[in-house]
Amino acid sequence: MADPVKTAPPGQADPGKRPYASPKRAAAAARTRARIREAAGRLFVEQGYAATRMREVARAAGVGERTLYDAFPTKAALFGHALGVATVGDEEPVAVADRPEFKELGGETDPAETVDALIARTAELLDRAGDLIMVSVEAAGADPDMRAAADAGAAATHAVYLRLATALHARGALRPGLDPARAADVLFAVVSPHVHQLLRRHRGWSAAAYRDWLRELVAAQLLAPEHRSGAEHRPGAERRTGVEHRPGGGPR
Repeated sequence: MADPVKTAPPGQADPGKRPYASPKRAAAAARTRARIREAAGRLFVEQGYAATRMREVARAAGVGERTLYDAFPTKAALFGHALGVATVGDEEPVAVADRPEFKELGGETDPAETVDALIARTAELLDRAGDLIMVSVEAAGADPDMRAAADAGAAATHAVYLRLATALHARGALRPGLDPARAADVLFAVVSPHVHQLLRRHRGWSAAAYRDWLRELVAAQLLAPEHRSGAEHRPGAERRTGVEHRPGGGPR
């Protein structure tokens, strides 16, 4: 006997029909999400997570509250989207640890080049997402969603550093007596959004000064002396022990 015709309950889509996907509609929805995301990110950084209201985000994005809630049912969902896109740089559902540029870390033949690659990619990530990461850290004490987001982000970051440190250790590139777990802890501390916030935002260091200082610090802390030269003496780069200053005293 043939199966009976399946019909959808009232108010639900017929399972036998494919939903119509309009490229124009999808593009318009993506533009709306981008406006909401940019407005939300700005308000979260300026006001903090708790003080930011969804109606303020809707107003700043130029959309109705219903449109906002259709896209992001809760403030936690909106924050998670804004942070996720800032972290990876796009809307693709691929975590940082699974991105080729991070999965390939440790594959360079020169350990100093591995440090260079790590610092370049992480500094770029922190310039995009560091402010929002700090919002989640600061809100974690009072909000369980933010605590979960901050803890998950920290665990994922440490896992990337441990994988890299293990690869360096296998090649005999770590300082004598330094094991992969301790090396990962060092990276976790110094290549952190907290240090980035202090130097880039509070002290006004340039991206180049921050990146060069961090590269030298990580090379000195992690690598055996014979493996440091590439990271500490890049061709055409000036030797730095800290931030450069203008004649008037301000950082550049």
